[in-house]
Amino acid sequence: MDRKVKLAVLGAGLIGKRHIQYVLAEPRAELLAVVDPMPLGQQIAQEYGAKWFPSFAAMIETDRPDGIIVATPNQIHVANGLEAVAAGVPALIEKPIADNIAAGEKLIGAAEAAGVSLLVGHHRRHNPMIQKAKEIIDSGELGSILVAHAMFWLFKPNDYFDIDWRRQAGAGPVFLNLIHDVDNLRYLFGEIVAVQARESSAVRGNAVEETSVILMEFESGLLATASVSDSVVAPWSWEMTTGENPAYPKTEEACYLIGGTHGSLSIPSLDVWKNGTKRSWWEPFEKRRVAIQEEDPLALQIRQFSKVIRGEEPPLVSGREGLNTLKVIMAIKQSAESGERVVLG
Repeated sequence: MDRKVKLAVLGAGLIGKRHIQYVLAEPRAELLAVVDPMPLGQQIAQEYGAKWFPSFAAMIETDRPDGIIVATPNQIHVANGLEAVAAGVPALIEKPIADNIAAGEKLIGAAEAAGVSLLVGHHRRHNPMIQKAKEIIDSGELGSILVAHAMFWLFKPNDYFDIDWRRQAGAGPVFLNLIHDVDNLRYLFGEIVAVQARESSAVRGNAVEETSVILMEFESGLLATASVSDSVVAPWSWEMTTGENPAYPKTEEACYLIGGTHGSLSIPSLDVWKNGTKRSWWEPFEKRRVAIQEEDPLALQIRQFSKVIRGEEPPLVSGREGLNTLKVIMAIKQSAESGERVVLG
């Protein structure tokens, strides 16, 4: 086997620790270091037999990883990414790539100029179910895709909001949760060119939205809607339907519905619905469930990062892709605030 790629994880919080575990489980990678200024970071490094450094600068003075995983707070993603670019080290940055568009553009521009690979942690693209859905859509079996709907309906318990920042602007389900769904929709259908949105905080009355309804216009002409709420008891969300994270109870419902001129598709079940002899509302339906081999998308993301470092394939979710998804989310928030349709540049 080729030499394992040496990876460092920046940030030893909940997400960082999860990445550490996936690095340790990947046969083609090894954990070189944990970078975190807090005592907990040093403790976790010792626990997993890795080196510990309080900062990227301290690490790069003595040890050079083949790649870094940035799992620090959103506000310092760009600073950490710029450090990696300056050192010529490929980086996998947790979503969002930045907390504002200008900073994200600065980071990506620097990486592109330096020829350093940037990946963004929209791990759901790696899910075999999304890969298969894209294959079905791209095959033309469903005809021209005209409409799609994504749902994120669930109830975050009241004690979730005991932490102050979760009640503040920017911490609602559009930015924290819908960003994943928007990235999936972009991956499946192409670029979003305009959005219109409305939002409400009628139940809890916090500064952050709790419900939002969005219309998205795609370059292809496809129209999609998304409805998002963290204040309803319901089974229709990626979290509740896919079983990707065992912390959530799994239902047998759909979170995405996709409609084409020759058939429709539900996700995550991958049920394809078509008419039999001819297309008509009077004709009976034929349903086919497409089988997949389930694999953990977070594990697949680390595996792909290793391949990118080795030069074996390009990033599935590049820095530019991550930024374009963030631009859609920012446009949604702008539309909800202004009440106007927002065209993306």
